[in-house]
Amino acid sequence: MSKRDLDAAKIFDPALRESYELCRQLNAKHGKTYYLATLLLPPAKRPYVHALYGFARYADEIVDDLASTLTETQKAEQLKIWGEDFLAKFDSGQTNDPVCLAVLDTVRRWSIPREHFEAFLHSMTMDLTVTEYATYDDLYEYVYGSAAVIGLQMVPILDPSSQDAYKYATELGVAFQLANFIRDVGEDLERGRVYLPLNELAQFGVTRADLETRIATPEIKAALKFQIARVRQLEESSRAGIAMLGESAQPCIETARILYCGIVDAVEEIDYEVFSKRATVSLTRRLRVAVPAYLQARKLWNRTS
Repeated sequence: MSKRDLDAAKIFDPALRESYELCRQLNAKHGKTYYLATLLLPPAKRPYVHALYGFARYADEIVDDLASTLTETQKAEQLKIWGEDFLAKFDSGQTNDPVCLAVLDTVRRWSIPREHFEAFLHSMTMDLTVTEYATYDDLYEYVYGSAAVIGLQMVPILDPSSQDAYKYATELGVAFQLANFIRDVGEDLERGRVYLPLNELAQFGVTRADLETRIATPEIKAALKFQIARVRQLEESSRAGIAMLGESAQPCIETARILYCGIVDAVEEIDYEVFSKRATVSLTRRLRVAVPAYLQARKLWNRTS
């Protein structure tokens, strides 16, 4: 993280600066699109968004690190200990954890509710015990904690003009997560999980066993089309919320919306062959979206600085 970003955010304590830098590194390494969008924020905002990503990524690593030799029970215990320690330090902000130090500082500066982190940790725990979801309502419990609350955590940092921004942030976060589920059907099966509601798959004559064959049959493709329609509906609805954010934050969220939800466009482009190919938003498209957004963002930073 540049010294300018930390100075602009008025983060001067050496230990805090080190913690924020660690979170930035986690974001840069694991959240390519997320990191790119974060760079469109004013420098004073970026460290806080890096911190929130760092928290989510660290917890996700405990749960989904395929190289780990820990059993699911051991992962659950490790996550429980780490999460309980974070929540115990939530009010005081005093911790020696190299990631949580920056997160708790962000929480205190922006008055981010504890309940969002509790919901996130709950969903991470679900990943260690739940392998499928019968209905969309069942899945939504997981998605709310794993994705929607990330948007809710960010809203205070983005200078909302209306409380309605939180509703739309929830919708956009859910759209992002559902797009990932559609792209990652095969990868999730490797982890023993299915994130497509079983009752909705059944409408197209698809079972979990059919997914396990890893062949994109016409029935599976039809089921994926149904899921993509939901992503697009949520995305379209959420757009009203972007205008409710501070002007300097809008290029960041608009870019994230286009690129994250563009995953489903990429799935269509590979004809729903999600078991044999990985749907990706091309570098050309990323640049075509991000470069104009960056130029717009810079003008807004200069206007407000």
